[in-house]
Amino acid sequence: MFRYDLKRIAANQSKLKKIQSFFISPELQYIYLYRKYNATNNFILKIILIVFYRIYSYIFGFQISLKTKIGKGLNINHRGSIVINPNAELGNNINLHPGINIGQENRGERKGAPKIGSEVWIGTNVCIVGKITIGNNVLIASNSFVNFDIPSDSVVLGNPGRIIPNKKATKDYIINRV
Repeated sequence: MFRYDLKRIAANQSKLKKIQSFFISPELQYIYLYRKYNATNNFILKIILIVFYRIYSYIFGFQISLKTKIGKGLNINHRGSIVINPNAELGNNINLHPGINIGQENRGERKGAPKIGSEVWIGTNVCIVGKITIGNNVLIASNSFVNFDIPSDSVVLGNPGRIIPNKKATKDYIINRV
């Protein structure tokens, strides 16, 4: 799965440039640790990976549970606080920016965590909470608050979020799709 994540970030680069990208990008290294942990059954290796994963979480502000289900082609665009609930589900080709909180509601009709489709771009300082469904090809603009279902092919703006239908919502935002 990591090769898809790498392809999203360094698609048109030579192998040498891809290797360089990996070594200078803590975002890529974090994604690699996540993928490696979920791909191995070796107990000792899992312990080692957990230690490095927690160090990266602490240093760079990423708090993505190793239990979170994430499809191929994850792209973390910059360092900064990203918090994702272990029960959340993310589809393929997701872009995450700093300040994101994808969390659960603990009571009411939306008790639970979000399920996010594929081809979703989530801007800076976005809060997504509750047992909601976000469709495919959705752009959630920076500083938006989302606690409601979003249909596919939409742009969401503001706090409270407002849905604007758009068939080309993520065109030129989600690049190098896998």
